[in-house]
Amino acid sequence: MSPRRFGDLTRTDRRRALLRMSLSIAGTWFATMTVYFLLPLDSDVEGVLVQLVLGVLFFVALAVWQVIRIMHSDLPQLRAIEALGVLGAFFVVLFAGVYLALAGARPESFTQPLDHTAALYFTITVLATVGFGDISAVSEVARWVVSAQMILDLVLLAGVARVVVGAAQRSLGTK
Repeated sequence: MSPRRFGDLTRTDRRRALLRMSLSIAGTWFATMTVYFLLPLDSDVEGVLVQLVLGVLFFVALAVWQVIRIMHSDLPQLRAIEALGVLGAFFVVLFAGVYLALAGARPESFTQPLDHTAALYFTITVLATVGFGDISAVSEVARWVVSAQMILDLVLLAGVARVVVGAAQRSLGTK
């Protein structure tokens, strides 16, 4: 079946497609957060760096898989939005897990002790570039990891969004 534009669907089909996409994104976030809050995520510093590298490699593989799914989708525009939701969930949990493990390995790495909630909160403040300052990276390793997240945040926002939207456009033949 050839790809269809979202706008070409009937009103009922648009609502159904939006509901499916929304439930898929919500389910992904729920599952990802559930796994994050259930895992102990403690390690030594070397383990934290390995966790970060493996997590980034998995993220890249997940992004490639999402682009392939967009290219073969019946509704590539909605699949692209869903892909951003899936990638966003994994990205946030990846860094929250790394920060949590680093705080467990070296409690002096941050200005406050981090539990699952604090690590998630810190990750989101860095991602959103808000940086309230209530939690800060203190150790050199923590600052390197936060710096890596900030650089990858830019890649995520600019690069991944462009690739995902471009895949949807190519699938529809508009690019």
